[in-house]
Amino acid sequence: MRLTTRIGAVLAGLAALPALAVAATIGGVYYAPQYDYRDFFAATDGRNFPVILAGDAFPGVDPGVVARDLLPAMQAAKPRPALTFTYDRPIPPASPDYRLVLVFDPANDLNADPVCAGEPARFKPGTPGRFYVYAIYCRNDRAMSFTTAWTQATGPADPRIEQLFRQLFMVIFTDQQRRYAELDPRFIP
Repeated sequence: MRLTTRIGAVLAGLAALPALAVAATIGGVYYAPQYDYRDFFAATDGRNFPVILAGDAFPGVDPGVVARDLLPAMQAAKPRPALTFTYDRPIPPASPDYRLVLVFDPANDLNADPVCAGEPARFKPGTPGRFYVYAIYCRNDRAMSFTTAWTQATGPADPRIEQLFRQLFMVIFTDQQRRYAELDPRFIP
């Protein structure tokens, strides 16, 4: 009887895994050699962190409503520094100018550095019911890290979007990356 109960519990647990796995999918990630989590932490801890939205996350939904509903989801899923996500950008821009750019349904050949340099993003048609974002962490006109993420979502207040941001922020703002020079003593001056 005990073995049967254990097997049943294991099978029930395995059946729940696909539901958890489809919460969000994170694509491949890139970290610039200059990426350093300590730099990100120092620049954002206790400060506002600008977010720029590009594209149409939910066609047919007012972009103002989308922006309004995404901000609390991002804030609830924020990375470790005590930062506050905001759509406001300081004028003139801070130096260095740190920001997160979220491009919804980007073109397949969209590159991160031109987006950080201020070139307009290009898009492809979205898929109804899917939230697809290209997240780019910028410092000035260079991408420090970037990745893509997607999940099924019915609208900007869907709880799966907050879960996506939790996973996305752990990847794009990872504390596991260190400066290239610190990894190889030959590059330390």
